[in-house]
Amino acid sequence: MLTLTMRPYRGEADLEAIAHLFNTCAAFDRVERWISVNEVRLALEMPSFDPTRDIRLWEDGEGNLIGFGGIGILESGEEIDGSFWFRVHPNASRSELGRKIIAWGEQRMREVDPKPGVRLKLLCSSRDDNKLRIALLESCGFTSERFIFEMERSLLATFSEPQFPENFTLRNSKGEQDSEAWTEMRNQSFIDHWNYHVWQVERYRQFLTDPNYKPELDLIAVATNGGFAAFCYCHINPEENQQIGRKDGWINMLGTRRGFRRMGLGRAMLLAGLHQLKVAGMDTAKLGVDADNPNGALQLYETVGFRKVHTNISYFKYV
Repeated sequence: MLTLTMRPYRGEADLEAIAHLFNTCAAFDRVERWISVNEVRLALEMPSFDPTRDIRLWEDGEGNLIGFGGIGILESGEEIDGSFWFRVHPNASRSELGRKIIAWGEQRMREVDPKPGVRLKLLCSSRDDNKLRIALLESCGFTSERFIFEMERSLLATFSEPQFPENFTLRNSKGEQDSEAWTEMRNQSFIDHWNYHVWQVERYRQFLTDPNYKPELDLIAVATNGGFAAFCYCHINPEENQQIGRKDGWINMLGTRRGFRRMGLGRAMLLAGLHQLKVAGMDTAKLGVDADNPNGALQLYETVGFRKVHTNISYFKYV
C-alpha cells in the first residue's frame, strides 16, 4: 500500500516541486500549459491568501510530491467561496488521492466561521475532456455550474484598427500611480458578472511585481475628465511559450465599467490589445470567457475572429 504523508507548505523550498507536479499533470492530460516557479510563487502570494492554512502537499514514502491542494477563500454576498484547485501525479492513484485532497478542501472550508445565513461554497474546475477528473468531482458531490470557453485567434491574419468613440483616449497604465483608479474600474466593470469578488488594490499591485508584466500590454481608455472607462490587460509568458513551442499572448482581462457600455469601447480595447500582442511578436491571441456572460462578451470575441478550442467546466459544492 502506498505510504502517503500530508504536510503544510514550506515556502520557497517547495516551489520547484509544485511547478514540476503541475507541469507533469498538464503533459499527461495533454494540456498545452506550462507554469514556472515564479508563477507558482505569485499565485501563492496573492493578498488575502494564507499559505500556512490554505495549502497542503502530499508526498509518497520517498518524499516525492504526488499531490497538491490549495484554496483561496473569498466572501461573496450571501456566500463564502472557496476557489479550490488540486493536482495528483499520474503515477499515483488519482481517484484515491484526489478524494483525500478534496476531503481536506472541504474540511478547510468548514473552518471558516460564516455569519448566520451565509453558505460555504467550494468551487473547482475541469476540462470537459478530462473524464477521470469529472467523474471524481461528481462522485464527491460536485455539480456543474458554468462553462468557460478557451478561445484563440491568429494574429497572423489581418484585423481592424481600433476605433475609439469621441472624447476617449488610449494609454498605457502608469503602474502604482494608477493602481487605485484601475482597481475601482475593474470592480465596476465586473460587478454584474458570475463569480464576482471585490478586488483590493493590493491585488493589482501584485501584478506589477511580475517580471513578465509589461506596461505596454496594460491598456486603459480614459475619458476627457480623466476617469478610467475601460481596460484590456494582456500577458505574455515567454517561459511557457518556449516550453510548448508556441507564441501565445493572452487577453487576461477585458472590461468596460458601468456607464460607458454600448459605445464600442470593449471592441476598441480588444483590438488595441491584439495589436500590442502582435507588435510583441505573438502569433496567437488566447482568452477565456464565460459562455453565459451577461454583457455579450462571447459574441464580441466571435465577431473579432476568436474561435473556441476548449471548454472548462466550473463545478461547485456546498459544504
